[in-house]
Amino acid sequence: MIKKENKGIIETYKRYPLSYILIYNGLTIIHFLLGGMGIIYGYNFTGAGKLIGYFYLAFAFVQMYVVMPLKVCPACVYHRKNKTRCISGLNIISKRVLHCQETKDFSKRGKGLLCHNHLYIVALVIPVIFMLHALVFNFSFFLLFLLLVLISLLLLRILIIFPKMACIHCMARDKCPNAEAMGIL
Repeated sequence: MIKKENKGIIETYKRYPLSYILIYNGLTIIHFLLGGMGIIYGYNFTGAGKLIGYFYLAFAFVQMYVVMPLKVCPACVYHRKNKTRCISGLNIISKRVLHCQETKDFSKRGKGLLCHNHLYIVALVIPVIFMLHALVFNFSFFLLFLLLVLISLLLLRILIIFPKMACIHCMARDKCPNAEAMGIL
């Protein structure tokens, strides 16, 4: 399917290229792992660094790779249609586990304090905040380097991955609060 936009013709992907899925998930996993490592390293002086870091890792991976396929994917158009694959590829797993929900429920992913969108943002931003705090009490150039890499990954996701690879080609962009917030509609 091709949709004509003011800026030209933008292809809507029924099946995202495997390279896009690997980039998206690879960056997500690297972000989470570096965030966890930064928290563990930054708070090692407290004795609770490992506990805080592992708790963050569990939260981040569960919200992305468990909550999303269970709560968000079933209401997505990629879940409903045959032979589709979204940018995360999680719709494929979700299809095997759950039945479709109404696509009108897809926008619920952005409603409420503990909605998936907020949890996803928290999972991406929390290590940045924790590492900034840790730098004040436990400064090291390694921790500063990890923080700068994490901020770079976050900016890469916000400025390139979402608007140029993911959301712009998504079949659900007309119903997605994320696409609306980024002005992709």
